[in-house]
Amino acid sequence: MHIRPYQESDETFVIALWQECELTRPWNNPKSDINRKLTTQPELFLVGIEGDKLVATAMIGFDGNRGWVHYLGVLPTHQGLAYGRAMMDEAERLLIARGCPKINLQVRSTNAAVIAFYQTLGYEIDEVISMGKRLILD
Repeated sequence: MHIRPYQESDETFVIALWQECELTRPWNNPKSDINRKLTTQPELFLVGIEGDKLVATAMIGFDGNRGWVHYLGVLPTHQGLAYGRAMMDEAERLLIARGCPKINLQVRSTNAAVIAFYQTLGYEIDEVISMGKRLILD
């Protein structure tokens, strides 16, 4: 798999991958999320390509204090091939190069398989409560 920054021509394939991986929610418009990311650190929006097929994504950010990873997804037909690990390795590499001391990410508490995946990569459950407030309705 080759990892590269997102290109506008990837949009349809990225959204389809997110939907197939059940990463989208009715309250998050994926097109809006993509457009927002493209305004800030667009080089940190990555896609994984196998041949001519988009098979993985990761949306990364760094606020100067913490790195974040959103929308890490691998097509179900390509899971188990270490593509998720490769995307996270690249995310970590890019964040370390920016001086990022820690990565945060959010996983739905009911998604045991994804929690286990991140634990195999050395991630631990932080004893915190994630809070949010919607400022713009999609």
